[in-house]
Amino acid sequence: MATTADIKIGMCIELDGKTFQIVDFQHVKPGKGPAFVRTKLKNLENGRVLDNTFAAGVKIEPVRVERRPYQFTYEDDLGMHFMHTETFEEINIDKNLINNYDLMADGQIVEVMFHTEKEQVLSAELPPIVDMEVTYTEPGVKGDTASTNSLKPATVNTGATIRVPLFINTGDKIRVDTRTREYYERIK
Repeated sequence: MATTADIKIGMCIELDGKTFQIVDFQHVKPGKGPAFVRTKLKNLENGRVLDNTFAAGVKIEPVRVERRPYQFTYEDDLGMHFMHTETFEEINIDKNLINNYDLMADGQIVEVMFHTEKEQVLSAELPPIVDMEVTYTEPGVKGDTASTNSLKPATVNTGATIRVPLFINTGDKIRVDTRTREYYERIK
């Protein structure tokens, strides 16, 4: 058992029979009344973020999680299929447990988070930056923008659509931030 003093960002806890990851927290000591801890918790089963307040010193139940590297192999009616990079064990994961799953290419290595006691998949995370190829985008016309922040839609090799600067053309290789789905840089 742990207490609210042990809370850290990224820590996983069990609350009301569900597994949550702490996204943000703040210790609050008001001038009048007892101290408390205000938290933002991400439900690892459905991805929802909720606010929760704990009284200071309350016992919380931490959950041991393990991150393992898996390689994306294919997708079918059962979900997304992955293979462990060292043991070659195969698992399938519901695509709702994967943030921005449409940015995942064949052979992509992802980090799968497991609940160690239940051996249950909690989530799968893509690397922060992935390399992609633009398969279609409208050509940028020279002089059609007055600012440097103008963006246009582009379809990448996984079928996802992201916003890219006007100078990106079909066939260019780019890097994409998987957390924000934003263009990061062009690869020369």
